[in-house]
Amino acid sequence: MWSVVFLAVLLVAGAVADDSNPCAAQGGSPYDYKQALCMGILFYDAQRSGPLDGSERFDWRGDSALGDGSDNGLDLTGGYYDAGDHVKFGFPMAYSVTVLSWGLLSYRAGYEAAGQVTAAENAIRFGTDYFLKAHSASMTLWGQVGDGNADHAYWGRPEDMTMARPSWKIDTNAPGSDLAGETAAALAAASIVFYNSDNAYSVRLLDAAKDLFAFADQHRGKYSDSIPAAANFYQSFSGYQDELVWSAVWLYKATGDQTYADKAKSFWDQFGTGQSGYGFGWDNKNSGAMVLMAEEFGGQYTSALQSFMNDIRGFPTTPGGMVFIDQWGSLRQALNVAFIGFKAADLGIDSSTNRAWAARQVDYALGSVGHSYVVGFGNNPPLRPHHRSSSCPYPPTSCTDGWAQSQSGPNPHTLYGAVVGGPDQNDGYTDDRNDYVKNEVACDYNAAFTGDLAAMIVNNL
Repeated sequence: MWSVVFLAVLLVAGAVADDSNPCAAQGGSPYDYKQALCMGILFYDAQRSGPLDGSERFDWRGDSALGDGSDNGLDLTGGYYDAGDHVKFGFPMAYSVTVLSWGLLSYRAGYEAAGQVTAAENAIRFGTDYFLKAHSASMTLWGQVGDGNADHAYWGRPEDMTMARPSWKIDTNAPGSDLAGETAAALAAASIVFYNSDNAYSVRLLDAAKDLFAFADQHRGKYSDSIPAAANFYQSFSGYQDELVWSAVWLYKATGDQTYADKAKSFWDQFGTGQSGYGFGWDNKNSGAMVLMAEEFGGQYTSALQSFMNDIRGFPTTPGGMVFIDQWGSLRQALNVAFIGFKAADLGIDSSTNRAWAARQVDYALGSVGHSYVVGFGNNPPLRPHHRSSSCPYPPTSCTDGWAQSQSGPNPHTLYGAVVGGPDQNDGYTDDRNDYVKNEVACDYNAAFTGDLAAMIVNNL
């Protein structure tokens, strides 16, 4: 952890700051999937908010946003900054933690081979520690810290922020089944991760998950109606129904309690989950729910997942082979459904076809089109991600005076492991710091990517 004054003294004294890659090359062909997995998790170190404990592997990050929650008399420090900005949006953050846990639970052998189990657990725990704080009372959850408009007007280091960072909650008077359900899923999935290594912590997570699931089920509503500040950034356009199915089946996996299985099946029938499989991501979890339901119950749920995979493989692709679902974060979309493809293959659904198709999406990200889309990895990777913190030089040089926007060169710090937004439908891409569609990074962009890489390792692809 550094302070601006201390680091400035070091730089004036001539000390050399370390911006080298903490993830050593481990070999492999056609790409070093183990190093990429290390880097994919490493990215979350750069997104940490609040007081840092010194385990972070980027020396250009320090304590920040230490007053979060103080406007409501709470300690809401911690958690992750969402993307290239410094807002803590609980909805995509919870999705990211759920999927990070899912990857580790699914392909632990891949993390073990890469030496990344502890790093993955630390990344998950940094998120769940924050969710436990945000769950400040029964059926209450603080879902956002920081105003998106005010934050986006500031280009600078998170350590230097001075603007107000208001916090907002959902409760029984202002519900949010999507946010509560996704956070319940994150806590339930993480409770499985920590069941053997820290059972007391696992129990805490599961208790909170149960309360938040009950809240999501009993007090229905979209969280963005209760937290309007989120509506222009992370509104759940798919509605909250998918989060109810998703969270119910995660609670069943964590508890074995038939009540949650019955809930999941009832929601599936009520909401038509098997007919609603557009992509996979922070908004729509239907295809993820299909995987979990197929794992637990087989039958019609396996058939629904097979139909989803048939449909998604039929989507248009770029000339280089990336499935093109949406222009915003196009590569994130491809990597997310690749994870669904790996899981479908594990269930015996067109295994060779789905596994090979998923692997092509991963290799696309790592460089099959002649350049990498992962910062710091492979051939000709992005040098100018839309990311405020890494774009700011070491203090005492200012970053709030337009420095980053006025410079055409690479970001001063390498944001190792960050997946950028990706190309257009013709593989068109420019490494432009100001292009937040193609070159921004985000916590949800890396979540399924880490599981994808572990799947590549496990399957010797």
